[in-house]
Parts: sequence; C-alpha cells; structure tokens
Amino acid sequence: MIEVTALLPLFSSNGNTVPMPRGAPAVLLALLCLLSRTGSLHAMQAGSAAPASSAAPGPSRATVSGTVHDSIARRPLAAALVQLVASEGQGAFGRTVASDSAGRFTFTDVPDGAYLLGFHHALLDSLGVEAPVRRVSVTNGIAVRMDLAIPSIARLRTAICGPASGENTAAVVMGTVRRAKGREAAAGVTVAAQWLEISIGGGNLARRYPRRVATSRPSGWFAICHVPGPGTITLTANLGADSTDVLLMDVPASGFLRRDLYLGTATVTTTAATAISAIDSAAARSQPFTRMLVGSGRLSGRVVEASDGRPLVGAVVGLMNGPRTRTDAQGEWSISNAPTGSRTIEIRAVGHYPEQRVVDVLDGAPPLRVALATFQSVLDTLKVRATRTGPRNLEGFQQRRRAGVGRFLTPDDIARRQPIAASDILRLIPGLYLERSADGDDVLTMRGQFSERCVPAIYMDGREMRGMTSADIDLYMRPDAIAGIEVYVTGQVPPQFDPGMSDCGSIVIWTK
Repeated sequence: MIEVTALLPLFSSNGNTVPMPRGAPAVLLALLCLLSRTGSLHAMQAGSAAPASSAAPGPSRATVSGTVHDSIARRPLAAALVQLVASEGQGAFGRTVASDSAGRFTFTDVPDGAYLLGFHHALLDSLGVEAPVRRVSVTNGIAVRMDLAIPSIARLRTAICGPASGENTAAVVMGTVRRAKGREAAAGVTVAAQWLEISIGGGNLARRYPRRVATSRPSGWFAICHVPGPGTITLTANLGADSTDVLLMDVPASGFLRRDLYLGTATVTTTAATAISAIDSAAARSQPFTRMLVGSGRLSGRVVEASDGRPLVGAVVGLMNGPRTRTDAQGEWSISNAPTGSRTIEIRAVGHYPEQRVVDVLDGAPPLRVALATFQSVLDTLKVRATRTGPRNLEGFQQRRRAGVGRFLTPDDIARRQPIAASDILRLIPGLYLERSADGDDVLTMRGQFSERCVPAIYMDGREMRGMTSADIDLYMRPDAIAGIEVYVTGQVPPQFDPGMSDCGSIVIWTK
C-alpha cells in the first residue's frame, strides 16, 4: 500500500512543486514563496507594501475559468481554494479564489503567459491525496477554460493499493480516525475490516471470516485494500480503552468506501429487567439481567412513517448493546447516556421493517430523522411456492410437546407476541440470549453444561444449519411463516436433534 500525503503544491518558476504545510493559508504561502524568489521578502518583512504583480502590463488581459468536480461523489465541489500561479516570466503573479456552490471559479485580468493551476480542499486531506496540477497558457488575451477534479476512484485505488493485478481487483476502504471528544486526529489506531464468506454443501453452512487490518497514520488517515465489493463488511477501530462499535458497512459497486470513524469511551453496566421492561418488554423477559454499554453522549431524533411522514408513536430506539428508549406522541426520542463515538442504532416498530444505521455520537450532533416502511410496502410483492411438508413434520412436534420435555411455541404463541422479525420470537424465550459477537453477528446463546454461555445447534425443518445467526433466520423466514419452535437445553435434546460432542442445547424451527 502506498501512502500519499495531502499537500497543496506551490509552484516555482521551473515548474517544480514546493510542499505547503497543511492548514496554512494557501495564497499567503504562494506569495511568500514567489516574493522570496524575487528579493521582495525582505521588504514585506520590513512592513513595506509588495506589488500585487510584477508582470509588465500587456495590451490585453484574459479570464481563466472552470469548474472543480468531485469525481467520487459525482458532483461539483464547492469551497475549493483554486490557485493560479505564474510558472515563468510573470514575476510574483499569484491569485487564489474559492469555487462557488456549483464548483465554478474565475480569474480575471490575467496577462499573457504560462501558469500552473491547482486547488486545495479538506476532502483531499481526508482522502490522503494531492490534486493534479494543470498547465495553462494565456495568449493574446483569449479566455481560457480549464476544469479541475479530485482524482477518479480508479486512480485513487491505484495510488493507495498499487496497480490492479489478479489478486488486486477488489475494493478499498479508507477514511480518517478521530477522537469523539475534541474531534482531533488519532494516530496508531487499529482499524479492522472483516466479512463473511459462506459455502453451502451437504445441507450445511460453512462460514469463513477473512480479516484485514490497517493502522492509522499521524493524520488519522487509514486505508484497507483487497476488500470484496459490492457487499457488506464490518469495520471496527480500537486504541486502548477507546473504540467504535462493530459497524456494518455496505461497500458500493464502485469498489470505493470512505468512512470517517470516531473513537469513544463506553462503560459496561449491568441493568435489571425492571429497568428496561417499560421500554422493551420482550428484551426484559428474555434477559432478566443484561450488560449494557453507556457513556456521556447524547443522541436524539424523530421516527416517522415512510409513506406519509406521520410520527410513529412507541417505536423502540436503541444503541446496539446500549441504552434504549421509546418515541413520544410526536415520534421524538432522546438518549442521554449513550456511549460516544461511532455506534450502531436500531429502530423497531410493530408492523414496520426494522432499520439499523451507523451514527456518530458527538457533541453538537444534529437530530436523526428515520422513516420506517411497513412490511406491506416492502414484502407485498414477494410470492413463495413450495411443496407442503408441514403436517407430517408437525405430528412429531405435537407428540414431543405433549411429552413435556423442552419449551415449545405454537403459531398462536408467536402471534400473541407480535414479533417484528423472526429472531424477535427467540428473544422472548427465557434462557435464550441474543448477543453481538466480535464478528458483528447477532448470535443466539444459552447456558451450557460446562460454560456460562454456549451456541446451540439450530435445525430448520429437521435439517441442521451450522453457523446460523439471527440475521440468517430473519433472511430465510418471516414470523408468520413459522409453524412451531422447540427449544432444548443440555440433557433434554432428542437424539434426532443432537449434533453430538456438544455441551449445548438445540433450537428446532418448523415452517408452514
């Protein structure tokens, strides 16, 4: 991987570039560099006025104009500082203008001669690149148009990860790591990207978690190459006791993902069910005591219907593994003890498709607006056809239910709980826990025979599905498609649902 330092170039008479310290006023440094070359620096330091340009006046002057473009976002780039500096024969000619909201810039009254044209913008620093410099020639006062742009995604990938090859054709993830408190750049931070690869064979799911790691530079800049795209990855950043959540990120088809990360501090606390029952009774029933991450941050927002913008009352809003609350009559909510930094927030409401998004818990962060779509608007075009095998399977379900060994849920039991997603049903079963793993997956656990927590075997319609997470369950079925659920702890598992060599129980799900 090649690191490219973001410095705005200053131009000398021979066309070479002189590095500009980051954060210094571009036009001032350009003029100082040029004046020092012409012997005028001493006069400026003594307080005497320096001429705006030592170029000999010509019979005609021209305009140099153009547009600065953001090639990554595919839109004009506003507030870019554009520089036009004489490359030869024009003395101390140097000017700086800012691009407008449409990315346009114009230099007027430019004498004939040769010039270098470049620009500076904060986005260049965050990308870790230097904008290209263009040569401009003004002759006979004829107007010149010259457009500028942030390098394309393909050029950025090449600059950061090297030329494309058989093993280097995937995506790149980059950004800047900052501290949530003060928002200054954080160096030496471990940033890790991880993703899931699944192979299916013999009725089993084989899961693999490739992982790539980078360390942030003194500027906070990081880049991770060879990430698959398009697709979903997890992204985490850690430095000592400060960290982010395990963040689910979508890598776009362009193969370039830019995401700044904020390190924050979280404190682990244990909360009794009575403290959260008024917010989320399902979570309270399934986990009488829960570990929660809290902090000094504040987060607020509003939840509305996606169709008409009406406020959603009573929607559950919570940080992953953190505090939760419900929306009021106006659909508004606030959490005052949120852990700071980059976190994952989840919004759920009965009859609506749940949403997760990455948020930055920072001082002065604006309120969030979330619009939830109903299940009908999302799923009413889905049609599934399959051979009906349910009655035969459910005969054994009813026989085992009458035997009284294990815990059972019927369709009526499921309907009474009004689950939003299929995995919500499992949240309601005492002794089952839904926990976020280091890989970013929500994994079902229960108490094991020789361990505090273990991962049970999961069977769907009698077939073992190894490595299945709650997200997989939600993907494969809707709550109203479940005909029954059986839960067995260690020592209760029927032989046909015992994978063997395990000190954990089993969960058996039957579909209609």
